[in-house]
Amino acid sequence: MSDKIQSVAVLGGGTMGTGIAGLCAERDCRVLLLDVTMEAAEKALERIISGRPPALDTVAKKSNITLGTLADDLEKIADCDWICEAVIEDLQTKRDLMARLEPLRRDGSVVSTNTSGIPLRDITAQMPGRLCEDIVVTHFFNPVKIMRLLEMVPGQQTRPAVVERLGRFCRRELGKGVVHAKDTVNFIGNRIGCYWMLSGLHHANSALDSDLDMETLDALMSGPVGLPPTGLYGLIDLIGLDIMDFVGKNLALNLPDGDAGKSFTRFPPAETEMLARGQLGRKSGGGFYRVQKRGDGSKKKETFDLKKGLWRDTKTVTLDAPHRALDMMLGDDAEATFAWRTMGGTLCYAADLIPQISDDVVNVDRAMRWGFAWARGPFQMLDAIGPARFCEKLRSLNLPVPHMLKVLEQASSDHFYRNDGSEYLGADGIYHPTADG
Repeated sequence: MSDKIQSVAVLGGGTMGTGIAGLCAERDCRVLLLDVTMEAAEKALERIISGRPPALDTVAKKSNITLGTLADDLEKIADCDWICEAVIEDLQTKRDLMARLEPLRRDGSVVSTNTSGIPLRDITAQMPGRLCEDIVVTHFFNPVKIMRLLEMVPGQQTRPAVVERLGRFCRRELGKGVVHAKDTVNFIGNRIGCYWMLSGLHHANSALDSDLDMETLDALMSGPVGLPPTGLYGLIDLIGLDIMDFVGKNLALNLPDGDAGKSFTRFPPAETEMLARGQLGRKSGGGFYRVQKRGDGSKKKETFDLKKGLWRDTKTVTLDAPHRALDMMLGDDAEATFAWRTMGGTLCYAADLIPQISDDVVNVDRAMRWGFAWARGPFQMLDAIGPARFCEKLRSLNLPVPHMLKVLEQASSDHFYRNDGSEYLGADGIYHPTADG
């Protein structure tokens, strides 16, 4: 049997399933797309062709996709090199489908479960050894054809050749940046990104008490630190406050004891009230921000003032020069204090998660750049600030130095990357070649 992946079964025609199926068909793979009913499968194909944006750029390549149902056509997975399960984020649903597909697939086929945070060990618990050896998590980011990041997570029994085979296909044929994560809650990108957002809401609450406004906080959490212009509140509006509440509850249940993120799994009071009245973000017509039509047909942007509980016109903010640089967080004014607590706290969090969520700094940095559009990953930010300066600030506040910063100090080095990024400092205190992503 050829090692090359040429045929793919996608089980589930939702947002992620259609995105994966469309991308594979665009790259000339034979795709079997199965959904609960033929009507659902046909609607999924229509979304692949006509969605906004379409998952398939070349309409003629829809001929690469064959439709079927999970009830009547599951045995056809025997003809597929890669079986990608992409049903709803429900553990029992995924386990039930895995139990059904395992005896039907051929030896040597690769199986993946597409999930944003369900541990692989829970999905495969007490499953046959053959499945456990051939399965990985593939966490694609939405929209699949646009977002570069693909987090790949093996189980304890997964054969290295399976990870290499699927990773090679996803890099070369699908054009993905493959990040190797471990089987921990929310993997890499969402673990760190959600910490930044949830902790940021709490630190922002304190900053608003210091007479900073919401627009300034979003300005500080965008260009100066190399994040997208949505900032903190704007990003949560895009995601939805209900989704962030679900994420927080999941983290509260699954984060290990002593994890710094446990302190931020619940919303501050103002956000709790917003959630209760359905003020969720863009999906509900407004969250922290909204766009209103004027009588003349023009539009204006409004901000929900969290302290006053009222809508007002959104302010235009221009940061002064000292607050437009990444190292402004080392200062001591209100702006710097917010940036230090929010972004500085996130950098500390990331530096304490190796080797728990990843074996190296490279995969962490790539996950945040490719999945969250950060200009620099956490360790690249630390290099830009200067790790020694960052540690000096920590010690001046009597705060502990995180694990990887200790490794850096013990190695008598001053940067996580050297030689233009071609080498990185490992958790063993030794520099290693940076592999392609």
